[in-house]
Amino acid sequence: MWVPPEVRDPIVWQAPTRKQIGIYGAVRLRDGQLMAWTSSLFNGETFEEFLEMLLPDRARKRKMCLILDNSRYHHAHSLRGWLRKNEKLLRLEFLPPYSPQLNPIERVWKLTRRICTHNRYFPSLEELILVIERQFNIWATPNETLRRLCAIN
Repeated sequence: MWVPPEVRDPIVWQAPTRKQIGIYGAVRLRDGQLMAWTSSLFNGETFEEFLEMLLPDRARKRKMCLILDNSRYHHAHSLRGWLRKNEKLLRLEFLPPYSPQLNPIERVWKLTRRICTHNRYFPSLEELILVIERQFNIWATPNETLRRLCAIN
């Protein structure tokens, strides 16, 4: 942090908390539309709910392919039956371990932090959530920003 020499004791505002928000997210690479869902838990059941939310948006007569990291909830035993039932509609592709840079959604999270949270003070978690949800609502319609950001060449 840079401080002008005439300022003796700078005050840095921060909330004394370790609270966080959890968001499942997916970008449709064809047009850049973001599907995001906030959840307080990350487990097999909530991941299944997110997948259920994604399925209606898949292209007709096409199989949806999701690129995933190797989080434990992506491999949950409770998902196996649901995945078998929907194997004609959905395919999960897992990235190699420790390679988040290959996952297009990681670019979205980074851009979200840059646009919404960098160098900003949020006195409450609710205000942070409002700012992020406002940005996600903009990206919920097809957009060129996310399409180009997540393009796989």
